[in-house]
Amino acid sequence: MDKKKALKQLRILEKKSSDMRLAAESWNNDFEILISTILSARTRDEVTIPTAEKLFKIYPNSKSLAKAKLSSVKKIIKPINFYNNKSKNIIACAKALNENYSGKIPMNIDELIKLPGVGRKTANVFLSELNHDALGVDTHVSYISQKLGWTKNKNPYKIEEDLKKLFPKKYWSKVNSILVRFGKTHTSRRKKDKILERIKRIE
Repeated sequence: MDKKKALKQLRILEKKSSDMRLAAESWNNDFEILISTILSARTRDEVTIPTAEKLFKIYPNSKSLAKAKLSSVKKIIKPINFYNNKSKNIIACAKALNENYSGKIPMNIDELIKLPGVGRKTANVFLSELNHDALGVDTHVSYISQKLGWTKNKNPYKIEEDLKKLFPKKYWSKVNSILVRFGKTHTSRRKKDKILERIKRIE
């Protein structure tokens, strides 16, 4: 894949996407960004954002969330998919932040993935939101990247590595949000594939 062509395709994808707020965006602090990103896994942003807002009104930081009752957190985040496991994870995550990092969130992927509920994709999306050179691979990124020939891999880590080789470092933090917005803007698989086929043919 030609790097200049891939960058041109990325810019077209951005133009063909709605300007919508994603779950990791526009929060007040690092804690809110991380917890909302954990909650957003396999849940629509339209559900995640208002649910996270309710959660943060009651538990605005890691100290308060670490002391929360599991039943209370479950009740608040019930609209979120897998809320039972996520309730346990975010409380455990808050405790780990307090006990191991003095309440501060580490800005290192190797440390982030040690936190309960934080996988590589979540860690990368979190870091990207804070303008670190990171690239999160979710279902949107995986599907679109394969369709456009940016990668032949299906393994998220290998896709991440392929995209990092393809795009200049300054674009890494933008790739996930651009592709997610495109995927959410065009919800019809048939329409999405038609647009991607046109973009694929662009020289």
